[in-house]
Amino acid sequence: MPKLEHDDIALHYEVTGSGPPLLMLAGFMSDHASWTPLIPLLQDHFTCIQPDNRTTGRTTPWDAPVSINLMCKDAVALMTHLGHDRFHTIGHSMGGIIALHMAQKVPERMASTHIAASAPIRLPRNTALFANLIAIRRSDAAPDTWLRALFPWLFNPRVYQDPAAVDQAVADGLAYPHVQSADAMEHQLTALRGFDGTDLASPSCPTQVLLGALDLIVPPDHVLAVLSHLPHHILEGAGHSIHWDAPGQVADLLRAYAAKHPI
Repeated sequence: MPKLEHDDIALHYEVTGSGPPLLMLAGFMSDHASWTPLIPLLQDHFTCIQPDNRTTGRTTPWDAPVSINLMCKDAVALMTHLGHDRFHTIGHSMGGIIALHMAQKVPERMASTHIAASAPIRLPRNTALFANLIAIRRSDAAPDTWLRALFPWLFNPRVYQDPAAVDQAVADGLAYPHVQSADAMEHQLTALRGFDGTDLASPSCPTQVLLGALDLIVPPDHVLAVLSHLPHHILEGAGHSIHWDAPGQVADLLRAYAAKHPI
C-alpha cells in the first residue's frame, strides 16, 4: 500500500502497468478506483499512477486542509517522488481542474494533458447538488438514497434500461471499503466553493479536451465557452462519467494524443 508522506498528509497512490508515466487525477468524491474502466486499456501503454486526492480513499487525514492548489502541489510532489521529470496527465471533473492548475504551475513537466468532462469554471448549481447529496446522506433516508440521486447526473440514461445494473452499481458503491464519508465530502466541497479558474483556460503545454455529449454536470456548451480554442472531442452517448460510459473512446483519444507528444 504505497504512501507518500508529504507536508500534512499521507498520500495513497496506486501504480499499474509499464511505459511512459501517466498521472490520473480523480474527480470530486472519487479516488483511484474511479479509473477502473480505463486501466485495462492503458496499462500496456503507460505506467498509470493514480493518487487518492485529499479527503478521499486511503489518503489521511481526511480533514487535512484542502484546495485545488494544495491538490496540485500533492500531485507534483508525487511525480517528483516517483522520479518522473515529465509525464502525461489525465484529469476527470475536479481532477481536470487540478490538471489545468498543474499546466499553469509546471508546464515544462507536462508532456500532454487530457481534460475529461471538466473546465476551469464553477457552476453554483453543482455546488448546490453536492450540498443536497450531503444532506441526504446525513438524513434518515435509506443508505442507498444519495447514490440513487447522484447516478442520473453521472451516466448515460440508457444505464436505466437495465434496473439490475443500476442496483448492482449502487450495491458496489455501498460495499466499497474506502468510500468518502459525508463529512469528508463537505470538507472537499470547500475546494470547489473557493475555486477561481479564470486564469487557467490557456495552458501552455499540449492539452486536449474530452467531453460527454450528455454531460449534465459540466455541459459541453459551458466547457466550449472557455476551452474551444483547444483540441476537443465530444463523445456521443457519454455523460459526466465519460470514462465509464465510453472507456474505449477515451483510451484511444488519450493514446493518440500522447503519441504526438512523446516524452
